[in-house]
Amino acid sequence: MTRPEITAPVKQASAEQAASTATSLGELPIWKLSDLYPSRDSAEFKTDMEKAADLSKAFEARWKGRLTDAAANTGADGLGQALKDYEILEDLLGKLGSFAGLTYFSDTSNPANGKFYGDVQSKLTDLASHLLFFALELNRIDDATMDTALDRDPQAAHYRPWVIDLRKDKPFQLDDKLEQLFLEKSMTSAAAFNRLFDETMAELRFEVDGEKLPLEITLNMLQEPEEPVRHKAAEALSKTFQQNIRVFTLITNTLAKDKEISDRWRGFDDIADSRHLANRVEREVVDALAVAVREAYPRLSHRYYAMKAKWLGMEQMNFWDRNAPLPETPKALISWPDAKETVLSAYAGFAPQMADIARRFFDEEWIDAPVRPGKAPGAFAHPTVPSAHPYVLVNYMGKPRDVMTLAHELGHGVHQVLAGEQGALMAQTPLTLAETASVFGEMLTFRALLEKTKDKRERKAMLAQKVEDMINTVVRQIAFYEFERKLHTARKDGELTSEQIGELWLSVQEESFGPAIRISEGYETWWAYIPHFIHSPFYVYAYAFGDCLVNSLYAVYQNAEPGFQQKYFELLKAGGTKHHPELLKPFGLDATDPSFWSKGLSMIEGLIDELEALDRG
Repeated sequence: MTRPEITAPVKQASAEQAASTATSLGELPIWKLSDLYPSRDSAEFKTDMEKAADLSKAFEARWKGRLTDAAANTGADGLGQALKDYEILEDLLGKLGSFAGLTYFSDTSNPANGKFYGDVQSKLTDLASHLLFFALELNRIDDATMDTALDRDPQAAHYRPWVIDLRKDKPFQLDDKLEQLFLEKSMTSAAAFNRLFDETMAELRFEVDGEKLPLEITLNMLQEPEEPVRHKAAEALSKTFQQNIRVFTLITNTLAKDKEISDRWRGFDDIADSRHLANRVEREVVDALAVAVREAYPRLSHRYYAMKAKWLGMEQMNFWDRNAPLPETPKALISWPDAKETVLSAYAGFAPQMADIARRFFDEEWIDAPVRPGKAPGAFAHPTVPSAHPYVLVNYMGKPRDVMTLAHELGHGVHQVLAGEQGALMAQTPLTLAETASVFGEMLTFRALLEKTKDKRERKAMLAQKVEDMINTVVRQIAFYEFERKLHTARKDGELTSEQIGELWLSVQEESFGPAIRISEGYETWWAYIPHFIHSPFYVYAYAFGDCLVNSLYAVYQNAEPGFQQKYFELLKAGGTKHHPELLKPFGLDATDPSFWSKGLSMIEGLIDELEALDRG
């Protein structure tokens, strides 16, 4: 998933400068999607699509209305066989969908890619309608019968964690006809508006000094050392967002209403409960996290931004100065080979197996690194399916933050490879734990670099950048979560104007930034570009959850806990087969304990203390 506001490219002032930058970075890899299919027009893709259609219909014909009987049998007619057949289908459908998605995100501006992606999504939705009965019918089997079936049939017992997890959805299921209607209409409701957002954002251009730039490059100008450059970028962003705000307001209103309708029909009490259920995390745990972070604003973001304003020679920073580099920040670009070596050596220092898995992403062309027109912004690691392998997308332009982003996404990739052993049904990790390996990998890389840095000024710049990244990952994401809560709550009373949404946005930003940052006209539209609000409502708290969890986990590692690496790999290999209390117990951690979050936040506070000490010294 896209890293929160820690992206890669820097300003491209001209084609000549861009070429020079690319040369200094070395050859950047482009992913080899042919590992999935040779091309979108290939015979292999078409054959698998036809195979998926035949298998989906055959699965429905064989098992629909027969699962209760299957629960009483073993072997070819037993529940275990039905689950195995379903998993095989899930893997095939996932492979087809992954190829279409990755092709589209390689160049969202290509109309042929857009049509291919849309057509494949439509076909997969049609096929999913033949499989929809399976989960619904499984959940209508009474508990005693299901328990007996899982105990009696060894093949079914293998899928016990998935079945138990599935049954948590039972109270929120609708009848079959309604579920099918929700599924089929998703293509013309939420999915359609998601695609409208992606394609609109990909086409936006932001004019700076007469040059029209895409979003990714313009956002990263906010990390340039010269204040006038940051100011111009902020003005260009505000201007273009404002020019398109009606579209983003319509998308936001529509998706919020669509979610409210779905939640109401399913019987969810709270606006975020459907996300909590999907994440397999209790509302009380998330509420405790949000409260802990909000209470820490003065000790974290308010305190740090006040220090940074002083370092930059300002009484108060403008909002476009928030991610400005310190004067001590090295300006030299980091080549791709150096970035690769930095991450792999940091991973190897923790566990050679971790580096070996990450190295495959480089050696076997599973990474797409260059910035190019139409390519999806930001960064993500896509797991595809267990029968294939994950892919990583970054937009690499040689800044230190880009190395951290690479370490982050490769952490996801390692996690996805290890969890793939669980198979298509149980490999997926709940979002609350999905950020564990990524943030941990990033922390390993940061600590390795920090240990090598003896120069006091460079050390200060590194620590400051890490603190900013952690504030972006924890404080900012909880502020985003609070914004979503306010927006979805207000939407229940009627459609919101862009001005009303802007007021909600500013209220949470002012609270999280504190008095050291001046929020001026234009920033009220900046909610419009955050993709998480569109694609995954309330996803954002998973970043804060993951960062705080890893801070606590890393503290256990630093204390030389015996067998830590082995326990860590077992956590990653578990995929979706275990709940967070069970996974964290071997490390002596408990996310339901209110003090758990305080421990995670104290690590950020400790880094700020270290920065303050360096400043005094």
